[in-house]
Amino acid sequence: MPATPDDLFACLDRLGIAHRTVRHPPVFTVRESTALRGEIPGGHTKNLFLKDKRDALFLVVALEDAAIDLKGLHRRLGASGRFSFGSADLLRETLGVEPGSVTPFAAINDTDARVTVVLDRPMMATSPLNYHPLVNTMTTAVAPDDLVRFLRHTGHEPRLVAVSGPAPGGSD
Repeated sequence: MPATPDDLFACLDRLGIAHRTVRHPPVFTVRESTALRGEIPGGHTKNLFLKDKRDALFLVVALEDAAIDLKGLHRRLGASGRFSFGSADLLRETLGVEPGSVTPFAAINDTDARVTVVLDRPMMATSPLNYHPLVNTMTTAVAPDDLVRFLRHTGHEPRLVAVSGPAPGGSD
């Protein structure tokens, strides 16, 4: 069984990670979540569950308004061929969450470390950062350094890469 939000909160507490959670109606998209801005301060994010041509899995996490060139992203990350979005079944199998609830906190369910977690470097300058705590009826805020500490605890060494904005050294 995948971890529950209570399991996640207990893990954060054991790690000494401060977190604040707000309950709200279900939100499935960044657009739907914009109504929560006054209630939930900090950086709001998008999470892309991707796979490359060799079925390597990536979770790319960035601020909600970050411009990410999906056609060239595979080159920035050294992936095999262009990315496609992972299916809902693959998402459930590896990260234990439903579409609309994708979050870096789902690394708690990826006990085989099949997914490479990529954190957009510019996002890491914003605090706190807000993510769904495994379900889309809540939003949990943590500090960027604490997110990294949590991911390492789950066996996922996050890659901090500028995935948004212009490509280094020119266009992709």
